[in-house]
Amino acid sequence: MKTVPVRAFSASLTALSLALAAPAYAQQSSPDSSTTDTKTDDFHSADEIVVTAPYVERLDLLSGTSAVTGDILAEKTRAQLGDILASLPGVSATSFSPGASRPVLRGYQGNRVAVLTDGIGNIDASNTSADHAVTIDTLTVERIEVLRGPAVLLFGGQAVGGAVNALDKRIPRAVPDEPVHVDALVAYGSAARDYSGGASVDVPVSDRIVVHVDGSYRNTNDTRTGGYIFAPSLRTELLDFAAEEASEGHFEEATEAQERADQRGRIPNSAVKTWTAAGGIAFIDDGGNLGLSYSIYDTNYGIPARPGAEHAHTGEEIVEGEVPVTIGMRQYRADFRGEANLGDGLFDKLRLRAGYADYTHTEFEGSEIGTVFISQGIEGRAELIQNDRNGWRGASGVQYQTRDFEAIGAEAFVPPNKTRQYGLFSLQEYTTGNLDAEVAVRFDSVELRADTLGLARSFQNVSAALGVGYHIGDLKIGANVSRTGRAPAVEELFSNGPHIATQAYELGDPNLKSERAWNGELYARYDAPGAALSATLYTNRFDSFIYEAETGAVEDNLPVFAYFQKDAVVWGVEFQGSKRLASFGDMNLSVDGVADYTRSKISSGGGNVPRIPPLRLLGGAELSGGQIDLRSEVEWSDAQTKTAAFETPTAGFTLVNASATWRPFGRDQNVAIIASANNIFDVTARRSASFTKDFVPLSGRDFRVTARVSF
Repeated sequence: MKTVPVRAFSASLTALSLALAAPAYAQQSSPDSSTTDTKTDDFHSADEIVVTAPYVERLDLLSGTSAVTGDILAEKTRAQLGDILASLPGVSATSFSPGASRPVLRGYQGNRVAVLTDGIGNIDASNTSADHAVTIDTLTVERIEVLRGPAVLLFGGQAVGGAVNALDKRIPRAVPDEPVHVDALVAYGSAARDYSGGASVDVPVSDRIVVHVDGSYRNTNDTRTGGYIFAPSLRTELLDFAAEEASEGHFEEATEAQERADQRGRIPNSAVKTWTAAGGIAFIDDGGNLGLSYSIYDTNYGIPARPGAEHAHTGEEIVEGEVPVTIGMRQYRADFRGEANLGDGLFDKLRLRAGYADYTHTEFEGSEIGTVFISQGIEGRAELIQNDRNGWRGASGVQYQTRDFEAIGAEAFVPPNKTRQYGLFSLQEYTTGNLDAEVAVRFDSVELRADTLGLARSFQNVSAALGVGYHIGDLKIGANVSRTGRAPAVEELFSNGPHIATQAYELGDPNLKSERAWNGELYARYDAPGAALSATLYTNRFDSFIYEAETGAVEDNLPVFAYFQKDAVVWGVEFQGSKRLASFGDMNLSVDGVADYTRSKISSGGGNVPRIPPLRLLGGAELSGGQIDLRSEVEWSDAQTKTAAFETPTAGFTLVNASATWRPFGRDQNVAIIASANNIFDVTARRSASFTKDFVPLSGRDFRVTARVSF
């Protein structure tokens, strides 16, 4: 990998001095025990305010929120963000490989889901292709939130599916009471022989200045799966090929194909090695705060090969002994956050947030460099937060993003390109009695250029949202409606070439229009001592929906995946609930459940939208107390047969998991030992949202031990 360029670091400092940023306006959540952990330590508050907008006093109108933190986050830690969140309502994962898995929200992935670090974009390339890893350190992150509903349009018109925000501590938010504060986590997982650990240290150097350092390391072997590695359709292809070769007297080739079809155990070329390092400093007093951080994210991971795929540059068929494709990625990132208290006038606070990232991603074919992706990006936001005046409050701001992207190599499927985007937004809320009302509006202007092709496109979109909610005791019912607009991404417009990591020939359409959608939502939320329930029915009606689908054509010996644009209709339901059944001294017995379903169709007989998750049900029972928590859960996923053309169906599966958490010094002392068994019956499971589902199944039986401390 490369060293930090002086030019890039200088540019980052310049960018930080000019760019402004702020966290997006979100809601306060009432978490249930199945998704959150509310324990405190002497430095980090258990306040369940959604941290993307800590100034919000109470706002749960236009979006629902789930959060993962504490011991639950520690137990679920995996190499990639998507695999951590997949048990939340309405959430699945791309599961391209153990080293690259992005969240899927309400069936949406890629550019329709905003993945954020502390309220601003992650500034990586994970939204451009499913094989690209998310550059969020899952071992040192403090909290991960999933924000849903129309209000997330304040992250941009692209966030129709929702947004995921990972909160880290790299720019400290508070001054520790003790001379040194340490948070640490170590874990081992058997399925991939996964050794991982991370730690952070916060040191107050005065009563107003805090210094932070953190780092992490993860090293996994190839992941073991429960049954055949290849799905039935691929096994049939290999067995037919073996029979054909045998009939022609090619017995060595026939034997190789037969052995490949019968392959079980570890998924070849699925190992991951990742390390991170970061440091930050913050000045904090009653007038506000100001802080900077710098971080490095480095990962190397394998891309499992589809049998029968062929190298685009050689035309050489892959049956056995193919050249493995691996990805080496490094991101250097600088961040800035500032806040100024403005007093008792119209505005309460000015919040600033900015980030700069220098990103390099190399796709190796064996030891040879195939394609190198280079990206430099800046994102900044500034927000003015209004004081609450007789039930009226809100926030307004400006956002700026820029990215220079280049792919170098024989398989550079996108040309060098530049993206420039700015947005203006405002969110206003009014509460009177039991009634809440909220209005949000956003304007985005986007310019996309591919100078080597002589192509440039510009788009302007206005997005708006309106919602009302009414409280009836512990019950709240409400409705939301929004109109959103999303400009096409560079990859959707300008892709044209072989991409060896995805094993596809990717073809964009430079004539794509902005994608616009009407979005509606009805919800009911009940929150009372000992019980919580939320249910949501949503629909999205798209004008000029952009999607990528296999065409059936072959180019450079690779299947062609092209971007199309047609109207589409999406609807779905989400349910989440928990209930305390009984108490035994300091022990509580509770049950919880999650259900979600999404249906997505192209209008006018266009068929199904590709890679949509099926009906999923998850139920759990938990016995929790001061020192010990015991939990068991069952997740059932239906078969997905409502597939697009050339997309294979996905078989249903049932996973059974169990975990035990021991806190030797009590719940409030922040020392926990967690033992878990996942996929206890070693079943073969595949996510329908994954491009690689037919040859990259989920992990088989996995025993994990995790230790988490904070002092």
